[in-house]
Amino acid sequence: MQVIWIKCGNGGNWCPLETLDLGSIGDVQGVYIIWHGGNPSRVVRVGQGDIKDRLSKHRNDNKVTQYAKYGTLRVTWASVSLKYRDGVERYLAETWKPLIGDAFPDAQPIAVNSPWS
Repeated sequence: MQVIWIKCGNGGNWCPLETLDLGSIGDVQGVYIIWHGGNPSRVVRVGQGDIKDRLSKHRNDNKVTQYAKYGTLRVTWASVSLKYRDGVERYLAETWKPLIGDAFPDAQPIAVNSPWS
């Protein structure tokens, strides 16, 4: 499945989790990836749901924000229909092995394009 991963600003930069204007996101339902910069960079968290609500919670969660010491926390998200979200989240978790996360959905993985390709 092809999804459109969101970037911020005119330069097509990855969105900084800490300073992202959550009001600019709108009413987007889908999946997201949070990662830290650095060498090497690592995926911190993947998830799904109301993007604005989920990101608001994560940027106030020390389990997520503690990884900012390794590099700026960045985020991207994609709109995904509810019927595919569990499978896409499962695929993202299996592919990127996030550092933290809840139990991932018990669903058949649905492959999506990488935001970094």
